[in-house]
Amino acid sequence: MADPHRGGVVRLVLGAVGLGLIGYGALLLFDNPWPTLLRIVVWAAAGVLLHDFVFAPLVAMLGGAGRRVLPRTWWAPVGVAGLVSVVLVLLAVPVFDRPGARPSNPTVLDRDYPLGLWLALAATWLVTLLFLGFRRVSNRSATEITPKSLPVGEDEVVEQKGSDDVGRQPPSS
Repeated sequence: MADPHRGGVVRLVLGAVGLGLIGYGALLLFDNPWPTLLRIVVWAAAGVLLHDFVFAPLVAMLGGAGRRVLPRTWWAPVGVAGLVSVVLVLLAVPVFDRPGARPSNPTVLDRDYPLGLWLALAATWLVTLLFLGFRRVSNRSATEITPKSLPVGEDEVVEQKGSDDVGRQPPSS
């Protein structure tokens, strides 16, 4: 049998390792000159403000609209595809304007990154639509085999009964 207190020790060890890595990262951060540190602080503050005042409200509005417009069975797949889309965009943003590309070295950033992003987004949403279509077809074939409701009249009786309508069970001997 597993020791119930072992999980607490593991959490403490992981927490200590995490705090140690945070401290090491802070030490490495302070090896930079002050102008670089200032740019890092401004960048981090801008990221927090952009998230809190632009992205979070936008995602909340899109989620609310999606719940009103989309069927309930679509919520999770569309949410996952949306999350994958956001991650793809965040990964593509740093190379969109091709920083560091030089005519003297054509191997640096030699791809069409906007096209790659659009293809990845199209593939993400195509897979999502295929998944939804496959699930719909498989659910339809399953409902053709097994009936969804009780025979006529019996489901109304079941819906009208409550827990108070069920008699006590005889004692087991």
